[in-house]
Amino acid sequence: MSSSQVTVTAHAAGSTDAMAEAASIWASAKARRDEAPVPDTVEKSLTGIRHRMGMDGATLLLVERDAQAVAFALLAPRDNAVEVFYVAVHADHWGGGLATHLLRAIADHAQRAGHSTLELWVIEDNHRAISTYERAGWNATDELQTQPSGRTERRLRRHVGGRP
Repeated sequence: MSSSQVTVTAHAAGSTDAMAEAASIWASAKARRDEAPVPDTVEKSLTGIRHRMGMDGATLLLVERDAQAVAFALLAPRDNAVEVFYVAVHADHWGGGLATHLLRAIADHAQRAGHSTLELWVIEDNHRAISTYERAGWNATDELQTQPSGRTERRLRRHVGGRP
């Protein structure tokens, strides 16, 4: 990662600017992941982000590098774990270590909130993301689900300390 300044800021529901920045990052990352010729609009990407930010305890972690939003995660406590609904790095910043930085921030946030387990769903053929998660200590489970698009997702889980 370059020597530029990287910060992570937590935002709760109602932070419309942070949600719009996250939606722009998501559109960019999703388009690159799916090899789409044109990213979704910010408005289209905002739909899911708004939905998840409406959950009790939802938090958006926004990563900025040199005062520019470049990555984000959206998570919320559920049952006995913190579920991570979005993890994205703007496609122009892939390969710079930001995902690893963000995954550490997610674990730190969960621990500060008193949670010891993280969970997320990842598209099973997203090998780049899976490799990043595994390097950060996430483990695949046998749980699978099918998206409306027909793509299969696998649940990953990570223990971050405290009670399992």
